[in-house]
Amino acid sequence: MFRRKDGKYLIYLPKDLAEDSMFPFKGAESIFVKVSFKLGDDKLLIQKWVALKHPET
Repeated sequence: MFRRKDGKYLIYLPKDLAEDSMFPFKGAESIFVKVSFKLGDDKLLIQKWVALKHPET
């Protein structure tokens, strides 16, 4: 993972992983993701970002 000059972050994944039939993200376009982890844990969770819908007032 690294930060680009425009302030966006990129995460590189191995090609074999990204092309695996069980990989949850499809397509060649960029997508927004949520990255989370717990301190002291050795796992990184990457989920597709889903914007919260606010009820109309």
